[in-house]
Amino acid sequence: MRVTVIGGGIIGLATAYRAQQRYPRAVVTVLEKEAQVGRHQSGNNSGVLHCGLYYKPGSVKARMAVSGIRRMIAFCEEHGIRHEVCGKLVVAVTQEEVPRLEELHRRGTANGLRGLRRMGPEEMREIEPHVAGVAAVRVPEEGIADYKAVCAKLAGLLSGAVRTGARVMGIRRDGAAWRIESTAGDFAASLLINCAGLHCDKVAEMAGVDRDTRIVPFRGEYFELRPEARRLVKHLIYPVPDPAFPFLGVHFTRMIGGGVECGPNAVLAFAREGYRMSEVRVGELVDALAYPGLWAFLRRYPAMCWYELRRSLSRRLFCESLQRLVPEVREEDLAPGGAGVRAQALTRSGELVQDFDFRFQPGAIHVLNAPSPGATASLAIGDEILDEGERRGLVPVTNGA
Repeated sequence: MRVTVIGGGIIGLATAYRAQQRYPRAVVTVLEKEAQVGRHQSGNNSGVLHCGLYYKPGSVKARMAVSGIRRMIAFCEEHGIRHEVCGKLVVAVTQEEVPRLEELHRRGTANGLRGLRRMGPEEMREIEPHVAGVAAVRVPEEGIADYKAVCAKLAGLLSGAVRTGARVMGIRRDGAAWRIESTAGDFAASLLINCAGLHCDKVAEMAGVDRDTRIVPFRGEYFELRPEARRLVKHLIYPVPDPAFPFLGVHFTRMIGGGVECGPNAVLAFAREGYRMSEVRVGELVDALAYPGLWAFLRRYPAMCWYELRRSLSRRLFCESLQRLVPEVREEDLAPGGAGVRAQALTRSGELVQDFDFRFQPGAIHVLNAPSPGATASLAIGDEILDEGERRGLVPVTNGA
């Protein structure tokens, strides 16, 4: 059996790693267009270990998060990768947010999280002395990890199976197999797994899958607290998300390499790898603007989209958002940070696809949406992909072959 994975991000690498373990006689290959693995979403996220507080009980995301965080922590421990289970506070700033906080507590409990604790103002400020708010939920299982190191370790464990500089140019059916044309040569696959992240819909289209949902890139921009202000945040501090809006909201995250990150906002990126506003790829921008789902999304959330754009251009507005959680933060405490681009699947009706989205063809599995907790749950997602492939008869040889 030849298993070819397109995409050398953390989900593609984890899936290939699990395929190599499960089918030791299979030929496993990962095709990555960049010179290194984990260059995009996997290497530009917040580094948080998500354990499943927010997700609807029974959803794939909830199941993957709870099992995935435990497997990721075990992987980091086994291979000496930097990580820390430092815990998180989710804070209700006003009394109006308390019912939503209680719903998060209920969801987390239903999802099997351990040690959740509801806190009042005094107790939560024993953990985070500078935080504002009237109530909080302590999530002790959450933490941070070095996902770039995870990607590098997975690539090293794949026994030379990773081909970098291999941009996929075309995919066609060749009898019972797939033929993948790339800038590093042609490759055959009896099982093709598309984990191309920001380009997954276009890769799927090459294989004949209709782009009824489309990847629309949203850039998340961060600030970092200057060294003298880092005392204001000890762990992870998150807001209670507003169900009227599709994004989580800005938060504070301790970084595994030191320091504290603040953000992100969410604005339309003008390229699928557009980490700065000045980065524009006309073809990719036209592809997004020509999609009815983007305009439906903008009509659904006009105030939020306008505010996110203004906040992207205004340090003052960004700081005001952060001050809801930690009032002592000042504009002068904020230093420019990094940015990431989220591969968000969007439907024609303007709805963000919230759960994982897998599509299937004979001999092919396409991962068309893998939002947070994608990095945390990557090892669990790899097994989920292969399990589903076996259930659907897409894996032609089993029992270790």
